[in-house]
Amino acid sequence: MTSRRTGWLGGSFDPVHSGHLAIARAAADRFELQRVLLIPAHRPPHKTERTLAPDADRLALLEIACRIDPRLQACDIEMQRSGLSYSFDTARELLQSEPEGTQLFYIIGADTLVDLPNWHRIADLCRLVTFVSIARAGQPLDPTPLRALIGDDEVRRIAEHCLELSPHPASSTAIRADLAAGRRPEHVDDEVWAEIVARGLYGAGGRSDSSRRGGSGTAIP
Repeated sequence: MTSRRTGWLGGSFDPVHSGHLAIARAAADRFELQRVLLIPAHRPPHKTERTLAPDADRLALLEIACRIDPRLQACDIEMQRSGLSYSFDTARELLQSEPEGTQLFYIIGADTLVDLPNWHRIADLCRLVTFVSIARAGQPLDPTPLRALIGDDEVRRIAEHCLELSPHPASSTAIRADLAAGRRPEHVDDEVWAEIVARGLYGAGGRSDSSRRGGSGTAIP
């Protein structure tokens, strides 16, 4: 490899679970990424109807979860901005902070591809990143409907960077429901679970203390 290869997995991470980590590690393995930044959105454009847990809490849980693999790193770049978190803005800022020649691999779900035409400055975003699409094993990705929007070359590049994985049973929605009902949720690391309880998040015991946050991986690298 002649250039740095950095992955980027975004989401609300509300809360982070083992499914998120499995995707990040699989992408790092398959595409030889030196690291994968897990970037929690401050205000995702597609989730404006629901209030997320406080930024500091979601970030702290993510920092704890990333200890599982030295290639994984929590990054608060979108939390440092006000307003909606647009992927184009994040990509541009990340590349400005990375060494020259860095390749940025944007990890997204295959089901997200169909919505790309509605994304903010999608054509410009395609020029900044290589999309890594996570598809369900046995259901090959078909990006051809995007050809009119992004062109043949980009469609070919998306198809070449598809990663087929078996579905992971983890669900942030189910985890929040378990916590609200007083149950210990599955697919949450023990240390993450302990921090959720200590902060009193999602209805778990204890109290919320958003001033408690990690610091080793939060800044733009």
